[in-house]
Amino acid sequence: MGTLETLRQTIASARQDVPFVRVSGRVTEIAPAHYRVSGLSQFVNIGEIVSLGPGQIGEVVRIDDETVIVKPFQAIVSGGVGMSASRAGPLRIHPDQSWKGRVIDALCKPTDGGGLLAAGLTGMCVDAQPVTALKRTRVKDPVQTGVRVIDTFTPICAGQRIGVFAGSGVGKSTLLAMLARARGFDTVVLALVGERGREVREFLEDTLGDDRSKAIAVVSTGDESAAMRRLAPKTAMTIAEYFRDRGESVLLIMDSVTRFAHAAREVALAAGEPAVARGYAPSVFSDLPKLLERAGPGSEGAGSITGIFAVLVDGDDHNDPVADAIRGTLDGHIVLDRAIADQGRYPAVNVLSSVSRLAARAWSAEERALVLRLKAMIAQFEETRDLRLMGGYHPGQDPELDKAVKFAPKVYAAMEQEPGVTSADAFRELSEALHAE
Repeated sequence: MGTLETLRQTIASARQDVPFVRVSGRVTEIAPAHYRVSGLSQFVNIGEIVSLGPGQIGEVVRIDDETVIVKPFQAIVSGGVGMSASRAGPLRIHPDQSWKGRVIDALCKPTDGGGLLAAGLTGMCVDAQPVTALKRTRVKDPVQTGVRVIDTFTPICAGQRIGVFAGSGVGKSTLLAMLARARGFDTVVLALVGERGREVREFLEDTLGDDRSKAIAVVSTGDESAAMRRLAPKTAMTIAEYFRDRGESVLLIMDSVTRFAHAAREVALAAGEPAVARGYAPSVFSDLPKLLERAGPGSEGAGSITGIFAVLVDGDDHNDPVADAIRGTLDGHIVLDRAIADQGRYPAVNVLSSVSRLAARAWSAEERALVLRLKAMIAQFEETRDLRLMGGYHPGQDPELDKAVKFAPKVYAAMEQEPGVTSADAFRELSEALHAE
């Protein structure tokens, strides 16, 4: 009976992925960034896949009366005018439990030399809709990340979505590597989008180490096509949803959402969309929440996806349109400050600018009171920095400022942490540092 059920599911999945009737057209134009195909306008939808000769596929990004624009996934466009192009339907992937420990590309092809991937029985669309709002479970269980500054000032709960906002070279990838070691997760899904090729192996081997057996990495390096860089986060999110639906607690780390937005902008401009905000097309700002909303808690009986999304702030401008749109969608943001990094303090988290909207569910009443008091002291310490440098501060005139001058440097020292070090109890370690002479 089990064998018959497996056969039935396999046939049902094949019927979804392979249409009985194939509709074909012809390539009428080839440009560096797209194909134009005639004969498919009445049969395809935006986002569907078109097969373009042997081993080539592309995504439909625009439909006209006579032709469709197809954005190829391959970086190098090949073929000639008149080549046959066939409708292949929506892109589906078939995640499986055996994928843990593997490194794949955006189209789920293995890139680690470990052989072919086993295909799961159920095909999952990479453009799936998020869980309905009222069917989602509540976020309530705190997660210990092992990073002192995070667990103290911006604690994270299972199922939360939080962003790491930073300019280039401020320690964003290092902080993500530290967060990737967080305990309490059944599966880790990494989406490395637009990364330098040399950094991928370093990130996987140095960061995960022995935990690599429970991780799946979806990699699309910066030299790949915009369509692949746009697809990689969707593929990673779909894999995370597969394990979430199996009841697992999933940690999804995406580095970075900004490069997804860059790729989406390139695809949108190729489709003829106008640029409305710093070169970004309107569809970019609708694609971002569609992607990010898929993370979070699942429905009753399912697991959750805890999402940590890196946001590369162009030119250290935190009011960049993409950064601003992402900040409004997530459940909190961790801001890395270049001035703090220049002082040699890592992780370079600005605790005054960073917010976790679910921190109240992770703190006890005493911890919350302590954190608010520490933030007030740090704010006073930073506001009077110029005054103190000019010699305008005299101990004993302002008791609150005296406390800030005494304790703020101790807090800064307690929050410093080497990449290979994991914190067991952030508040206990902070208490020991504050009471040390």
